[in-house]
Amino acid sequence: MERHHLPAMLFQRLNQSSIAQAIKARLFVFSPNHYSNHRWYGCYKLRELKRVLATPLPQEQLPPGYGRWLDERLVEYPWLFSQLTEDSGTLLDAGSTLNHALILEHPRLRQRDITIMTLAPEEYRAENITYVYGDLRHTSFRDNSFRTVVSLSVLEHIGMDTTRYAPGTSVAEAPQSYLDAVAEFRRVLKPGGSCLISVPFGKRGVRSWLQVFDAAMIAQLVERFSPVWHAIQYFRYSAQEQWERCGPAEAADASYFDLTSDTPWPKCPAGAGAVACLHLRK
Repeated sequence: MERHHLPAMLFQRLNQSSIAQAIKARLFVFSPNHYSNHRWYGCYKLRELKRVLATPLPQEQLPPGYGRWLDERLVEYPWLFSQLTEDSGTLLDAGSTLNHALILEHPRLRQRDITIMTLAPEEYRAENITYVYGDLRHTSFRDNSFRTVVSLSVLEHIGMDTTRYAPGTSVAEAPQSYLDAVAEFRRVLKPGGSCLISVPFGKRGVRSWLQVFDAAMIAQLVERFSPVWHAIQYFRYSAQEQWERCGPAEAADASYFDLTSDTPWPKCPAGAGAVACLHLRK
């Protein structure tokens, strides 16, 4: 190895060390800009995600400061793991929201036979996982293939412009076609199995690349799935700049913040202003 490469390699290793990541996360906290385009947002988010996943999701109100400045993943992942049991059944990740080392190493996923399906190839996070590419509205899986289907913050993109996720895909808008994916989730789910879905919730809105669900759309989703049992939990990003449990009425006016097109408003969320998390049993 040439000597002039050594300083660059050493700097890279130091920059990626756990100590460096911790320093960056702390610097983010004291920064005047807490938006997701901050260079150290990712370090702070990873630190906080590790912290909240280390303990079960509180069944009552979330602790003060929970997920401050962070997007909806800070409640979606903990909610998901609160719904899963530690077994080795088959699981479909519809949309590839779980394809991160920290998530796949969680005890409630470690023993499962996981299939990850999304529109286009992406980085493999685990060799023992099956990766499938295609449209969630029309899958090739057999009926009753999976014990669990997981779809976190995916349905809002179905039928919308997905070129930011998969260049070359269709940009034709068909907002109601998310219901076709819901029907497909039910078809491939085993009887007695669970379908775990989250979507941005609040003030109805349709943008080129996503839509925000309101109460009527949540009702349509449940009706299309036709569960034998279901439960819905709601979370909102409050004026106190933290995630809180709430009811649907308290989140009905929540707005979605898109850093690429919106002007930040005081104490705005990092993404969704609220989320609905649905547990549907076939």
